[in-house]
Amino acid sequence: MLDRVAWWLVLIGALNWLLVGLFQWDVVAWLFGGSDVLWSRIVYTLVGIAGVYLLPQAFGVKMVGKKD
Repeated sequence: MLDRVAWWLVLIGALNWLLVGLFQWDVVAWLFGGSDVLWSRIVYTLVGIAGVYLLPQAFGVKMVGKKD
């Protein structure tokens, strides 16, 4: 369950960065009223934590005690 949530958050972050890169449109900031608003910062933080959480999987590292 945690893996799925993390993947969705990383996907949201990737799509947001794609839109920033192509159109200079930050959807998260647009939805919450700016990039410095608390809710935007929470979303950015959750996306970052999800990315760090999934980092070992990107390099094929098995987590101890995790069943596939």
